[in-house]
Amino acid sequence: MLKWRELYEECVNCHKCGLGDNRTNMVFGDGNPRGKIMFIGEAPGADEDKTGLPFVGRAGQLLTKALESIGLYRKDDYYICNICKCRPENNRTPYGHEEEACIPYLRNQVALVRPKIIVCLGATAMNCILGKDWRITRDRGKWVERKGFYMTATFHPSAVLRDENKKAVFWEDLKNIKAKYEENFQVKNVDS
Repeated sequence: MLKWRELYEECVNCHKCGLGDNRTNMVFGDGNPRGKIMFIGEAPGADEDKTGLPFVGRAGQLLTKALESIGLYRKDDYYICNICKCRPENNRTPYGHEEEACIPYLRNQVALVRPKIIVCLGATAMNCILGKDWRITRDRGKWVERKGFYMTATFHPSAVLRDENKKAVFWEDLKNIKAKYEENFQVKNVDS
């Protein structure tokens, strides 16, 4: 397992697939590197490619605002990243070989962060992490425990922007994630 700086350098210099040849910036991850929650998306978009930071475009702003409204803050409570560290052209879904090239980097990030909760944002991340038999509309919001992690999936915030009907369900999923976080991992005040 590589340490943070080594892993970052390896990602910056990666050309295992064609995505690294066309990027403006490699998008590594952001947030609390010791956060108990880790959000994982599929790949950076145009805004992320420009800034080098994940989830900063319209979808990321929606997610950040929703999480802050329930008391979860990027710098304090969670780490956020993508499976692929480079933007696919025209924001297309990453190809299988591109995911396979990046998944070792994601595994290394998970090992460094050591989150207790992993949240897959969207069908691509869900299928890559939880399995190809999972379906986002059927299985989002379900919890599974694997290798010491509580794992779930919800809609990608970009899907919520495209379809207002997903908003209420997305909101419920985020509140359930917060409840799981509080139930299992926050120190509770006990009056003597």
